[in-house]
Amino acid sequence: MERISPPLTGAERETLCTFLDYHRATLAWKCEGLTDEQLRRASMPPSTLSLLGLVRHMAEVERHWFRRVLSGEDLPHLWSDTHDFQAAYDASGASRDEAFTAWQDEVAHARRIEAAAESLDVTAYVPSWKEEASLRLVMLHLIHEYARHNGHADFLREGIDGVTGA
Repeated sequence: MERISPPLTGAERETLCTFLDYHRATLAWKCEGLTDEQLRRASMPPSTLSLLGLVRHMAEVERHWFRRVLSGEDLPHLWSDTHDFQAAYDASGASRDEAFTAWQDEVAHARRIEAAAESLDVTAYVPSWKEEASLRLVMLHLIHEYARHNGHADFLREGIDGVTGA
């Protein structure tokens, strides 16, 4: 993924889409050049958080918000038979190919669903909130989710090989 900075004077939808893609690309960049073993390396005990776990988690998050919530698709979780979002974090037996393929597939679905939406005001029912939420809110939520986890990715990457920056 190419990391393109968001426009400084863009329209709302363009800005949201670009910011979301910027954060997606940041997570990919944090994983660039690492082996599967390095990507699976946990931060510090007792945490099992790893870069590969973050990629798997974000695949699950993209799938949930865009496909389940906005598109109304009845889909299982990618790595859990019990609807456990936390299961994605366990990357102990995962590979880059498996995680990145799932994540990139879900990002492609998300982009398709966003592009097909008439406006940012399109709403969908969010079962866990028991309320409707707009595409705008979903996109902001995803930007927030990526930004938070990209902070984790900064520390994880620095702990692996000393690389910093983003």
